[in-house]
Amino acid sequence: MTGTRDYDIVVIGSGPAGRRAAVQAAKLGRSALVIEKMSGVGGVCVHTGTIPSKTLREAVLSLTGWRERGIYGSGWRVKKDITAADLRARLDQTVEREVDVLDHQFARNGVTVAHGAARFVDGHHVEIASGSGELLRVVSADRILIAVGTRPFRPDDVPFDDRIVVDSDSILALERLPRSLTVIGAGVIGIEYATIFAALDIQVTLVDARETILDFVDREIIADFMHDLSDYGMVLRLGTRVKSIRKNGDQAVAELEDGRQVCSDMLLYTGGRTGATDGLNLEACGLAADARGRLKVDPQTLQTAMPDIYAAGDVIGFPALAATSLEQGRLAACHAFGYELPAPEPVFPYGIYAVPEISTIGLNEEEARAKSIPYECGIARFRETSRGHVTGPGSGMLKLVISLQTRKLLGIHIVGESATELIHIGQAVLTLGGTFDYFLNATFNYPTLAEAYKIAALDAWNRMMPRRDGRAPL
Repeated sequence: MTGTRDYDIVVIGSGPAGRRAAVQAAKLGRSALVIEKMSGVGGVCVHTGTIPSKTLREAVLSLTGWRERGIYGSGWRVKKDITAADLRARLDQTVEREVDVLDHQFARNGVTVAHGAARFVDGHHVEIASGSGELLRVVSADRILIAVGTRPFRPDDVPFDDRIVVDSDSILALERLPRSLTVIGAGVIGIEYATIFAALDIQVTLVDARETILDFVDREIIADFMHDLSDYGMVLRLGTRVKSIRKNGDQAVAELEDGRQVCSDMLLYTGGRTGATDGLNLEACGLAADARGRLKVDPQTLQTAMPDIYAAGDVIGFPALAATSLEQGRLAACHAFGYELPAPEPVFPYGIYAVPEISTIGLNEEEARAKSIPYECGIARFRETSRGHVTGPGSGMLKLVISLQTRKLLGIHIVGESATELIHIGQAVLTLGGTFDYFLNATFNYPTLAEAYKIAALDAWNRMMPRRDGRAPL
């Protein structure tokens, strides 16, 4: 301990940012306390966010036999009558194992965990209260990290009842599978849940005020993705706002501004998220959150306006990914105790765990064009790989964006099975400044989906190679 403080660092929240910060501090020989208001560690990521939604996806794909339908036909099913209980059993098992792993990680690193709600007394003291509000104790620390994450935004005019009208938290506790589902919001969370339920052969209608979806993703990738959505019957209502949402008996009714109504057994509202900072008493430590409960930090150090108080993870906003939150927690802990880290890589991968998956890193074709960068693209369809024939995904593509001047990779964009795994091959080459020649010359295991990199590189080379008259291509 430093001076008269109880701990060197107190971490509020045990999600990706909080747990990584606490363990990193412990490895630096510092005393760390993690305060977690949930009954189990792991935060939103483990209990209601990343892990549950991805587990739900895997459960659905396994039970439906979705991956084999390209071989056995669209009517193929592993389990005929899938219930909500089937999905919850898989969720409960996964969450239990994750919590067990994290408990063990904290224990072997000497990190202390206290369960309760945290509330600032001042810039170095934090109260811990029970669920009923009873004060348990007050702790002090030289440094404090706020890593409380976010919760679903719930507007007052949406009649949530966590049964018919739900958000991305309460949908995980469903007791029955609906025959039809309306998803309001075509952001990442909305897209993921819409496609997961569509894979269960549930009639899904996706509504969003924007004309297009996932605007940060390469448009050719999205076109391929949209084709898949329409292929398995999802209804898209884009470019129209929701006028009102109401319940009519056991159904939810969304009235749209274009005059149409969408009726369904269940409605999932995904209108963004808000930082879970409202109960922290931030005024006592000199901080204030914005209208969505987020905190502003120095992006290099993760310090707030109060130098001894740090914040990391979703509570600081963009990019709000579990992967980046882990690194932010590590960076905050290292800076707090005088250990400087190299600047993080300027680019990082995005993973969208929809059905099918999407993953992307670097510049997309539209961005390269906007920057007036001379470029070429190479494309591989998964059906061109032998592995694609063996596993039968039936769709999917990989796209490389390449600089014509340097031959370096500018971006990699993938839609299809294992996209979030495959992206890391391209990530390594891109971040190390490699050229697409690596893929031209590399030998890949056969048969694998990773061969798509070589196919895409050869496709680009065919476009870039000199013409037969010896002149360079235009």
